[in-house]
Amino acid sequence: QVQLVESGGGLVQAGGSLRLSCVASGSFANIDAMGWYRQAPGARRDGVASITREGITHYSYSAKGRFTISRNNATNAVYLQMSSVNADDRAVYYCNARVRVWGSTILTPFWGQGTQVTVSS
Repeated sequence: QVQLVESGGGLVQAGGSLRLSCVASGSFANIDAMGWYRQAPGARRDGVASITREGITHYSYSAKGRFTISRNNATNAVYLQMSSVNADDRAVYYCNARVRVWGSTILTPFWGQGTQVTVSS
């Protein structure tokens, strides 16, 4: 099984910055793409940013120019650097990893427990 442990969430002032971290552990053959999703109150879970194993990144329109996703393949970690945060960024942020487990030819998604980001004015 695969476990994703997130950290870095908390309270941040509007206009400020925050860095989220996620580390994958367990038994698996390979981790392909990793990403961050978020779910605001009353909304569905939407993608924020993703990054391939080779380092190719994609961002949602609202995240582009403000957030930066990165990863460390040696430590199976993915990060989200959040800058110029605003009230719309308030949400529970979830780490996601597409994992090839032992004995499987498909990629299976795994999720972290979620970390709360609250924005104050």
